[in-house]
Amino acid sequence: MYSPGMESAREAGGVMGTVLIPMRFVWSHGGRSVFLTGSFTGWSELLPMSPVEGCPTVFQVICSLMPGYHEYKFFVDGEWRHDEHERLVSGAYGMVNTIFLSRESGYIPSIVNPEMPSGSNMDVDNEAFRRLVRISDGSLHEVVPRVSEADLEVSRHRVSLFLSTHIVYELLPDSGKVIAIDINLPVKQAFHILHEQGISIAPLWDFSKGRFVGVISSLDFILILRELRNHGSSLTEEELETHTISAWKEGKAYLNRHIDGYGGTFSRNLIHAGPYDNLKDVALKILQNEVATVPVIHSSSEDGSFSQLLHLASLSGILKSICRYFRHSSSSLPILQLPIYALPVGTWVPRIGETNKRLLAMLRPSASLSSALNLLVQAQVSSIPIVDDNNSLLDIYSRSDITALAKDRAYTNINLDEMTIHQALLRVQDSYSAYEFSSQRCQMCLRSDPLQKVMERLANPGVRRLIVVEAGSKRVEGIISLSDIFRLLLG
Repeated sequence: MYSPGMESAREAGGVMGTVLIPMRFVWSHGGRSVFLTGSFTGWSELLPMSPVEGCPTVFQVICSLMPGYHEYKFFVDGEWRHDEHERLVSGAYGMVNTIFLSRESGYIPSIVNPEMPSGSNMDVDNEAFRRLVRISDGSLHEVVPRVSEADLEVSRHRVSLFLSTHIVYELLPDSGKVIAIDINLPVKQAFHILHEQGISIAPLWDFSKGRFVGVISSLDFILILRELRNHGSSLTEEELETHTISAWKEGKAYLNRHIDGYGGTFSRNLIHAGPYDNLKDVALKILQNEVATVPVIHSSSEDGSFSQLLHLASLSGILKSICRYFRHSSSSLPILQLPIYALPVGTWVPRIGETNKRLLAMLRPSASLSSALNLLVQAQVSSIPIVDDNNSLLDIYSRSDITALAKDRAYTNINLDEMTIHQALLRVQDSYSAYEFSSQRCQMCLRSDPLQKVMERLANPGVRRLIVVEAGSKRVEGIISLSDIFRLLLG
C-alpha cells in the first residue's frame, strides 16, 4: 500500500530542480524481517521497512521518488512477495506491484538529479533478479526469489489447456523432407545415411509388412560400437558391413530397445503419433518413453499398413508453438519472468551441504571416448559437458556426435579406449563443419536468465539443451534440457 506526500522537494537557490515525491509504502501482512525494492533502486538494494507502532504486523518505509511509472516488490522473511490488494502486473521479476506518480500541474523539472535514473532507465531491467542485493547498511545479502505454488499451477493449467486444444497437424511445416530407412539395409550403411543427412534419428520401414516398425538413432550406433569393442563380438568387420538392421533387431536386439537405469535394455514397440493427436498427449508420450522424437504417421487402415510418414514431432517443435502463442500474452504465465535458478527445473552442480541433487556428469577432454559413451548410456543423458580443470565449459559431446565416425569408415580403425574426447571432437568439427546446425551445438545461458528467454532459445531447431554457466568464467553450473522444461510446464 502507498500514499503520496502533499509536497514536492525542490532544489534550493531558486533553481527549478528534480521533483521528488515522498511515498509511503506499507506491507500489512506480517513477517519478522521486511524489505522493499523496486525499479527506483535498480532492483539492487533492499530498503528495510519498520513495524508501525502498535501494529506489529504492519511495516512501512517512506521513499522520495521521481514522477513516473514504478514497479516494486517486498522481500519478507527470505521470500519475494507482492501485495495482492494493490495494482499488479507481470513484469520482468514475476508478479510485481505498480504505481504511477504524476507531476504537479504545470510543473516540468529542467534539472535531473544525476543520482536518480529517469525516463526508460527507471523501468525494470529485462534481466532477472541479481543474486546479491545490497541492504542499506552496506552488507550483501543473497536472495533467491521463490515461485509460488499458485503461480506455478496457473501457468501449468494454461499451458496444458493450450496443448490440449491444438493438434500435431499444426506442427507440420509447409515444406521439407523426412527420411525413412529400409530395415533391410546394412546397419553401417544406415549410419552413413544419418551422418550424410545431418540427422540423428530416422524411422524404419519394413517393405514386407508395409508399415513403419521402429526407429534407428545415434544411440544404436553407440550400443553397436560398445558391443564390438568392449564385449568381443564374434562378427567380423566384413560381416558387419553386410549385417542388416533387421538382423540386429532379431539377433542382437539392440535396435528399438530402451535403456534402463543400469545401462541394460528392454524391448518396446514403435512410439509414434497421429496427425490429429493433441500436443499434450504427444509431449507426455515423448517424456514417458524417454525418446527425442516420435514419427507422425497417418495410416489408412487399422493394422497400420498403407502408412504415410508426415513428420518427426519433437519437444522443440511443441515448445516453439507454446512460445509463439504466449509471446504477446506472457503475463498469463506468471512464471515466465522468473530466473531459472528460482524454478524446480534442470540438473545443477550440487553446492556445499546439498546431498539431494542428481550428479551433473562432466568430463575432461583427455578422458577416453569409451568413458563418454558409457556415461551417455548409463546416465541416460543426451550430452556431456567437456570442461577444463576449473570446470569451465570447453565443448560438449553428444550422442549424435558418434555418427561422425561414419565418415571414411573411421570406426574400423579406432580404439574407443585409446581415442580421447578431444580427438573425437576434432573429428566432429571436421565432419560437421559444412552443416549449419553445428554452430548451435554448444548453447549457453546464465542462471539469472528468465524462463521465457531460455524457452525461446530451446525452441530453435537443433538446440536440445542449454549449458548453464557462470558469467565471465564459463564455469558449468547446470544443464536445462527440453525435457526439463516440459516436466516443469506439465507437472
